[in-house]
Amino acid sequence: MKKNILWILGIALTVIIFAGVVALYNKLSEDYSPEYQTENTNDNGAEEAYSTAPDFTVTDSDGNEVRLSDYFGKPIVLNFWASWCPPCKEEMPYFEDAYKQYPEVQFLMVNMTTSDRESLSAAKEYIEEEGYSFPVLYDTKGEAAMTYVASSIPMSFFIDKDGGLVTYAVGMLSAENLKRGIDLIKE
Repeated sequence: MKKNILWILGIALTVIIFAGVVALYNKLSEDYSPEYQTENTNDNGAEEAYSTAPDFTVTDSDGNEVRLSDYFGKPIVLNFWASWCPPCKEEMPYFEDAYKQYPEVQFLMVNMTTSDRESLSAAKEYIEEEGYSFPVLYDTKGEAAMTYVASSIPMSFFIDKDGGLVTYAVGMLSAENLKRGIDLIKE
């Protein structure tokens, strides 16, 4: 009899633990969806930016310092990438196509040049070999990566013409999701 009660208690405890794990997984999945974060809406149901996009300083391909805020006035697609990152390389053709298709949108491809695995010469060589024409900026001091907490790449941010951070995506974007983000910031 005692043995049966222990078995029943063990099974009940296992079911309770399993249910707790499932509930926690579902809650965290909702709160930390890795694919795509959607826009915020105000009380009237209109879309609005979460906040002003944090500013940072990086260098352009000629070595000149530029700030993100220098590009406010046009919608901005900000992407963090590295030449050693397979998902980054996989999504690059989508960015190149979108860059050519949407001249009213400013594309800023920020290379994570500060890691041991990425050098300025390797990044520039990769862009040249692939023939990409979108603007590439180089985060040689890590300021942009720290400002945007870009600890996982690729990572993309969609900023409206007034500098409002509208949405972002962590991980590789499909062409469809890139277009979806662009549609949120275009007027």
